Amino acid sequence: MPIRSPSPTPRDTESKTVLVGYSRCSASAPRRFAIARPGYAGACHTDLVGCATNRLEEWSVSDAEIVTTVAGGTGHIELNRPKALNALTTDMVHAIDAALREWETDDAVTRVLLTSSSPKAYCAGGDVRAIRDQVVAGEDFTPFFRDEYAMNLRLAEFPKPVIALIDGVDMGGGVGVSIHGSHRVVSEKALIAMPEVAIGFLPDVGATYILGRLPQGFGEYMGMTAARVGAGDALAVGLATHFVPSSAMPDVTAALLAGDELDGVLARFGDRAPASTLPIEAIADVFGRDSVTEILAGLAATSGAWADTAREQLSTACPTSVFVTFGLIQESRSRTLAQCLAAESVVGARLLRRPDFVEGIRAVLIDKTRDPKFSPASMDDVDEREIEALLAP
Repeated sequence: MPIRSPSPTPRDTESKTVLVGYSRCSASAPRRFAIARPGYAGACHTDLVGCATNRLEEWSVSDAEIVTTVAGGTGHIELNRPKALNALTTDMVHAIDAALREWETDDAVTRVLLTSSSPKAYCAGGDVRAIRDQVVAGEDFTPFFRDEYAMNLRLAEFPKPVIALIDGVDMGGGVGVSIHGSHRVVSEKALIAMPEVAIGFLPDVGATYILGRLPQGFGEYMGMTAARVGAGDALAVGLATHFVPSSAMPDVTAALLAGDELDGVLARFGDRAPASTLPIEAIADVFGRDSVTEILAGLAATSGAWADTAREQLSTACPTSVFVTFGLIQESRSRTLAQCLAAESVVGARLLRRPDFVEGIRAVLIDKTRDPKFSPASMDDVDEREIEALLAP
């Protein structure tokens, strides 16, 4: 499919104080950077950059959201906002993009490694609550998406291998900093999803491009129902490329930062992957149909646990978002990634300005009542003319 194919610096776990031997003269010496927001008092960030040569520097990066290291030819980006499951902020987007821009032409960096400091999540998405606040306040929310999508495209087109170690929840914006990579390594804890239809939005960060290139109907299934896909199924449909047990993920990181050869590392620590659990052919039969109406009719006539879950998910999804998501995935098959990102930007902005987005965030993330009052409330009441207007270039 056209999706891209494929010893650490000591730290005190509690304080995140980093001791680094830093030298610009040696390609093998670790170079540590922390992107931090002390106290998080606004949208600005502080770059803590080692300026010394051949001596130890000590920095406290307890509030760092992105920590980058260069060692063993590996540019390492660690997502470090564990209390928020690494939900992406504007600062994090800028920090990731800055590292990628620097490493594109740095001969000392031969590959990029993306990991998470959270034991639960790789990245649970973008900080949509902050976006909701901007929408309610009438502020301009578009810069975040503009910068995020530019970073997604840079990562997808990066001229060197990009390895993402997905050892937990990977949703929404997290997919944009993982699945565009050449090596997408999952553990048994991996759970990949694009759940935006639940909040009145759409699968973005280039996800419509990704979903449109999965086996027949599977992208529509994921995008329209917010289905959560485990390691076995992610490997079966091409979302993931390699399996490594969760217990061995730190060993992979250590080996890559030590300069070991990539394929050898993945082979050494890889293991037998979990079996696929979803009926891919049955999903294709239902979600590979030509319209949302036909898909819903097919799903209504289908039995099985997966179909029951899909019906339940659709019952609380935003009807408008479901129709829009179907349309964008269909159109993605004749578009480049850059074109898909551009379409997601235009259509996404239109959805964010509808009342459904604020209502979805309230029901799912603020009150957590899971009882959104979307308008229209039913798939049957969706106006095709409104969908056409939302999808218009």
